Amino acid sequence: MRLAVLFVMAAALVSAESAAVRQWGNYWADRYSVERELVHAVIEAESAGNPKAVSSAGAVGVMQLMPDTAATFRVTNRYDIRENVRAGVAYLAWLRDLCAGDKRLMLAAYIAGEGRVRRDGLNAAYSREIHDYVTRVAYLYRRNRWETLLRERAWTK
Repeated sequence: MRLAVLFVMAAALVSAESAAVRQWGNYWADRYSVERELVHAVIEAESAGNPKAVSSAGAVGVMQLMPDTAATFRVTNRYDIRENVRAGVAYLAWLRDLCAGDKRLMLAAYIAGEGRVRRDGLNAAYSREIHDYVTRVAYLYRRNRWETLLRERAWTK
């Protein structure tokens, strides 16, 4: 009986975290004029929406912020969903402008760092890790876009 209660409580916590991730993702996407579907694709690829995620490289939180990126965007707690998503989306918006809207370069820079992409351009994407990441986020973005279009179409009927 106690185990069942713990599972229900854990599921409720995960659901609340998921709702917060979606809410803040949408809020900051709109605020920084980054497509919501792209923000959620990056979140899914980076951490699957887990605010406690930590990578072996030291990236933390929902959008897997590295310490330098967090400092640049004035994040005091990388585990805080609101702060993490704000900084991640602000970084995406900055990369979008830096890469003249090219989503491939923007995503490559998100995973590899803008310095490498500035130096190597699309050649940086020849790294297997970068290529796989950009391909995965592109797939998730297209899926999210398709789901949005289906919802909009259902809403207008």
